[in-house]
Amino acid sequence: MFRVRFKINSTSMSKLKKIVEDAKDSRCKEIDLSDKGIQNINEVPGLMMLDHLTQLTMSHNKLTAVPPSIGELSNLTLLNLFNNTIEELPTSLSGMQQLKHLNLGMNRLYHLPRGFGSFPKLEILDLSYNNLTEQSLPANFFFMTSLRALYLADNEFEIIPPEVSKLHNLQILSLRDNDLVSVPKEVGDLRKLRELHVQGNRLTVLPPEIGRLELTGSKGVFKLDRNPWVQPIRDQLQVGITHVFEYIKSETYEYLYGRHMSANPAPPPKKADKTKKTSRKPLAHKNK
Repeated sequence: MFRVRFKINSTSMSKLKKIVEDAKDSRCKEIDLSDKGIQNINEVPGLMMLDHLTQLTMSHNKLTAVPPSIGELSNLTLLNLFNNTIEELPTSLSGMQQLKHLNLGMNRLYHLPRGFGSFPKLEILDLSYNNLTEQSLPANFFFMTSLRALYLADNEFEIIPPEVSKLHNLQILSLRDNDLVSVPKEVGDLRKLRELHVQGNRLTVLPPEIGRLELTGSKGVFKLDRNPWVQPIRDQLQVGITHVFEYIKSETYEYLYGRHMSANPAPPPKKADKTKKTSRKPLAHKNK
């Protein structure tokens, strides 16, 4: 049994080595190592020597961590680590100055490393399907003013810090399926925002400032179902999203919102049992 297992690993390693050598010889700038059963990035022979790479995809593997040596791939503009079991990220990751697209979705992250917001060119950041909360974000997270799309769906956020207003180039903000009890009024300052996803949270009201945004019409997306809205919003939602949007811009709603906030009601209880999330299941090697 052990000989067969070793043979499979050796064959896989030979294939990985050939992919890397071919990329080195041809000076190919893109390499796809998805779904190769890789458990450690440093085990891929010669990968960190490919400093000419601009795109690296290692999605659907078995990675549990990202080594500090990832910073040696200083010319990467795209790094896709979607659907692994990553629990830790190195501080060297934020030193990748050319990175424009970073996909860390569907992993096991509970926190982000210090300095994570130091990406000067990052445009798309996907952190969906992890275990992040507002406490997980480093102090400079909202310094990434080049961001156009931020995906935080299916995490554990209860609030979004008001500093989100600093992301003035943001066009897509996905907060679906968290535990949000409020949306900060500062989201209304994101004048370039065209998609806002807040469905599946614990929201009862929205700040009137959301009405400043252009989220309806042919170019806008505004999704807010599966929330325990106050009755007036619920009534408007039955008619359509456009009616909700017009309602929250009205003086009637502004008065209702003010009274609601002054009453300081207790937030709705958590409904979803997230203990069974894939991102929370113990890793097999930790059970041994």
